[in-house]
Amino acid sequence: MLRALLIDDDEKLAPLLTEYCVKFDIEVTPAHKPSVGLKMLQEDTFDAVILDVMLPEMDGFEVCRTIRQRSTIPVIMLTARGEVTDRVVGLEIGADDYLPKPFDPRELVARLKAIAKRKQPVETPSRLLSFEDLVIDQQQREVRVKGRPVELTTMEYQLILLLAGSPGKDFSRDDILNQLKGTDTELFSRSVDILVSRLRHKLKPATPIKTVYGAGYAFVSKTVDPT
Repeated sequence: MLRALLIDDDEKLAPLLTEYCVKFDIEVTPAHKPSVGLKMLQEDTFDAVILDVMLPEMDGFEVCRTIRQRSTIPVIMLTARGEVTDRVVGLEIGADDYLPKPFDPRELVARLKAIAKRKQPVETPSRLLSFEDLVIDQQQREVRVKGRPVELTTMEYQLILLLAGSPGKDFSRDDILNQLKGTDTELFSRSVDILVSRLRHKLKPATPIKTVYGAGYAFVSKTVDPT
């Protein structure tokens, strides 16, 4: 069963989501205050966090920043107004996905299922991808730059795996969105640019991702023999 932590001060939302999601083998555990939710993340194991932006004590953006200092757990942010600014800020600080309120519970279930699917190991002939200054160990789900482990979110890891799986191939923003989301949801190209920017920053000093103007992005590091 997929376990999701809901951090939202709307006490009416939690029982409705809990009752609905359990039908789809998803257990939703509520926390009505950020401090309670952060403590639960430290003391228990969850597969995803559903995080509201408007919260007491601190807003959802600050909660997301705190989570990212400790964990790469997938985070879905709930934005009350569905404004592009809220979505961009959420993605910039490390959220994996967003959902504007009010939302259909079926869509939340679809997003959570997509996250669970992305967490599953990708089946490829080789479990170790080696490049200049960069190694992707799919068995350990680890990325190393010059021997240094790099902490990536689920979405960042899937992006590097997608690009590195086809070195030199141009991926448009739509290609990347379709591959990473796996569902026809309302997305915007800016989210891909933010994701790539975050990934590039974490991979420094390696520079394996090239911007292909008018096309999208491509992985340009040369492969090396892992032996």
